[in-house]
Amino acid sequence: MAFTRATGKHRRPSRMQRTTARAAGVAALTTTGVVGTLAAAPALAAEVPAEQTGLTPVITIGDSVADQIDAQAAAQQQAAVEAEAKKEAEEAARKRAAEAAEEAREAKERAAREAERKRLNTFVSPISGSYVSTSYKAGGAVWSSGSHTGIDFHASSGTSVHSVGTGTVVEAGWGGAYGNQIVIRMHDGTYTQYGHLSSIGVAVGQSVTPGQQIGLSGATGNVTGAHLHFEARTTAEYGSDIDPLFYLRSHGVSL
Repeated sequence: MAFTRATGKHRRPSRMQRTTARAAGVAALTTTGVVGTLAAAPALAAEVPAEQTGLTPVITIGDSVADQIDAQAAAQQQAAVEAEAKKEAEEAARKRAAEAAEEAREAKERAAREAERKRLNTFVSPISGSYVSTSYKAGGAVWSSGSHTGIDFHASSGTSVHSVGTGTVVEAGWGGAYGNQIVIRMHDGTYTQYGHLSSIGVAVGQSVTPGQQIGLSGATGNVTGAHLHFEARTTAEYGSDIDPLFYLRSHGVSL
């Protein structure tokens, strides 16, 4: 039987083996992320010499390569910091945009509520540019109660008559001595009456707004000439009248 003589020494690797081991070591470092750009370094053979341990070649990294690794790590860290900062900035921008949208929505709602409040509280004269020709509680035989239960506005027949405010029509038709009349329940629970009309332009149940035309003045009913009889009341019924001039002025109407 033939035996191979043991020499107790390892055979020196060939140049091809050394080169292969060096390349394998660099590849391993590159794969694990330790060396990101070593494979592309032109002076790799000079900067990364292989030391023999007797078993496996070991890569020795020079200062310049270590600096490259540190620079790459620093760049990666800086990129991560910048990415996080960008993410935070975008999130802050989204938050500001959402807050601005919410503020705009709330402002729009406040404006709508204020507009509605103003609309409900706006009052106008029943006849534009007119004046009171007969005062409240004026005495005389012409009135069945012995005194005037409203005020008369000077107006020729066919003059536009307006609702003095926001409300709902509760009566629209013939009213005896009042002739053609309209009674409106106002949004605050009071009532207004418009008498002696030549024509009626609204119906019971209809909502009306300040300044809306509801009819035309005339001389129907118990009258001596064309005008508008206007009353303010606490109910829809005759006899619940209150001072209409004070009523209109207390709601901002200048007369």
